[in-house]
Amino acid sequence: MFAVSGILFNHESPRRGREFVTRKATEGAARIKLGLADRLELGNLGAKRDWGYAKDYVEMMWHMLQQDQPDDYVIATGETHSVQELVEIAFSRAGLNWKDHVRTNPDLLRPAEVDLLVGDPSKARRKLGWEPKVKFKELIELMVDADLERLRQDKARSAMADSRAGK
Repeated sequence: MFAVSGILFNHESPRRGREFVTRKATEGAARIKLGLADRLELGNLGAKRDWGYAKDYVEMMWHMLQQDQPDDYVIATGETHSVQELVEIAFSRAGLNWKDHVRTNPDLLRPAEVDLLVGDPSKARRKLGWEPKVKFKELIELMVDADLERLRQDKARSAMADSRAGK
């Protein structure tokens, strides 16, 4: 049996669930930009994670499956970024100052928070020549742009429905 294991660190995209901090930040910035909200509450802004682009990770999984011999690989960027850095990039992309809108809520702190999570993708780089193509800043900007576009479309559909209903 040809069996390959991939240990994937956080892989993000505009399709990431809204319960994850990346989408909370990108959608929060977009909602505030469009006047749909006025603030965003988050927990630990100092937590650091290894975030990469899901599309890059899928490409890596495909490469793993093309090998003659099965092996195990860590799929990660090898870089860490704080939640605060994520928020700064997201709000900057939306043309906002994050400090005007983001509040820390102690109720959102995790009881067993891991302060630092980072992967070591050196084996994948060495054996497969894999490198993530999309850098962190570009990833967050891509997610904010997608959230802005989706929310604008939702707003337009809602306005159209209201006008049809005579509101």
